[in-house]
Amino acid sequence: MENHQSVLIRSAAALAMILSGPVLAQGAADAYPSKPVSVILPFPPGGPTEPEARLETKKIGELLGQPFILDFKPGAATSIGANYVIKSKPDGYTLLVTAASLTVFPAFYENLSFDITKDLAYVSLMSKRPTALLVTASFPAKNFREYIAYVKANPGTVNMGTSGSGGVGHLAGAWIHSETNTLNMVTFVHFKGTGPVFPELIAGRIHVHPTSLASAMPLIKAGKLRAIAIMSDERSKLLPDLPTLQEQGLAPGVGYTTWQGFAAPVATPVAIVNKLSENFARVAKAPEVVGPLEADGAIMIGSSPEQFRQLIVREVAAWKKVVKDTGIKLED
Repeated sequence: MENHQSVLIRSAAALAMILSGPVLAQGAADAYPSKPVSVILPFPPGGPTEPEARLETKKIGELLGQPFILDFKPGAATSIGANYVIKSKPDGYTLLVTAASLTVFPAFYENLSFDITKDLAYVSLMSKRPTALLVTASFPAKNFREYIAYVKANPGTVNMGTSGSGGVGHLAGAWIHSETNTLNMVTFVHFKGTGPVFPELIAGRIHVHPTSLASAMPLIKAGKLRAIAIMSDERSKLLPDLPTLQEQGLAPGVGYTTWQGFAAPVATPVAIVNKLSENFARVAKAPEVVGPLEADGAIMIGSSPEQFRQLIVREVAAWKKVVKDTGIKLED
């Protein structure tokens, strides 16, 4: 039987280990990063998320004294890249570039081996960008109300182009037409990305397309396309006179805003997550990052981890409800 002194020694040692945990974690955070950090981009090279990710990873690398290197792992609606990061060692040396599409695929895939609301540590929401509903220049409708009236008067004649089946644009398009009782009156035509949609939209073979406003601005300014509504919650500085969907009669929250941020494996030490978040907040205020991104329509944020996590939870739930309510399915 242990004597009283032995019990006291063991108890003191256990208590010391418990109390030293936060100290050790903070020590690891102080030394972080001591080597290059891999940043997984779950899209092909050349996509719309890459320029922002490059600016931000370059800047945080300068702030923290180690390179943050982009590594492309595209496919399966970003789930390949997300799954790779989730299964990575949670030490802060593997991060994920996150975008709005991350919150969509759980609505379609019920048997995923992971849960993005629980299996990632959300570091910082870096920016958001307004989206718009575009029509070909010759389309009769000049605003969203006129557009819906045209769809109802001409059922089956309007083609909506999307950047991919099951993507954010597909779901948002289904959502706004469901809200206006016109879901079965339009034909969805899916492309592999936004780029291939624009020539068809300009030619008039596709009539309407929901997308990032910034990507369409050159074509809008040239008179080749027309924006009939902002699909985000608030008007954009790029087209300040263009009303939102809500200003044109839809319920608050219907539509979508694109955004971009960073996440890590869920068990990454809190001290490291916080260090990353604090420095990404500095990145979001750096002139060399803010200048080009705001000129492209971005609204810089640099959020806390909890603010970003709450956004993810809200959007996953919202898109699941849209899929359930509309009955839309993935198409080949």
